[in-house]
Amino acid sequence: MQAPAEKLKVLFLCTGNSCRSQMAEGWVRHFLSDRIDPYSAGIEIHGLNPRAVAVMAEAGVDISHQRSRHVSELRDLEFDLVITVCDHARESCPIFPGKTKMLHRGFDDPPRLAKGAASEEEALAHYRRVRDEIMEFVQTLPALLSED
Repeated sequence: MQAPAEKLKVLFLCTGNSCRSQMAEGWVRHFLSDRIDPYSAGIEIHGLNPRAVAVMAEAGVDISHQRSRHVSELRDLEFDLVITVCDHARESCPIFPGKTKMLHRGFDDPPRLAKGAASEEEALAHYRRVRDEIMEFVQTLPALLSED
C-alpha cells in the first residue's frame, strides 16, 4: 500500500494578516485542503477584518475561526512555498531557510480602497472584487506547484 502524499505547506504573507492573506488561506482550505496545508501571517498584526469575513461567508467560505498572526509565530515550520500577496510583504519578507520557494502575487488592499467609499455596499464591492481575484489565483496553484 502506498503512503499518502504529504501535503504541501503554503504560507500566504501580507502586511497585517487581516484580509488578503486570510482570504487566500480560506480559499485553499475550501478548494485544495486535500493537497495543501495553508497558513497565513503578516509582517504586522492588524486583526481579522470583519468585511473580509463577511464577503467570504457570502461565497460560502467561513474564515471567522482564523486569527491574525505574526510571521514569527510560524518560524518553526518549513514551508514549501511562501506567497506574498502585497508589495509591502514582498519587500519586508523574512528569509525562509531550506527548500522554501518564494512567489509574489500582489492584490489590491480592500481596506485602503474602501476608505473612500460612499456607502457600505460600495466598500464591500472592493472586498468582493479582491476576494474573487484571490479565488481565481488559488485555483491556479495546483498547476503552479506541478511546474517544479
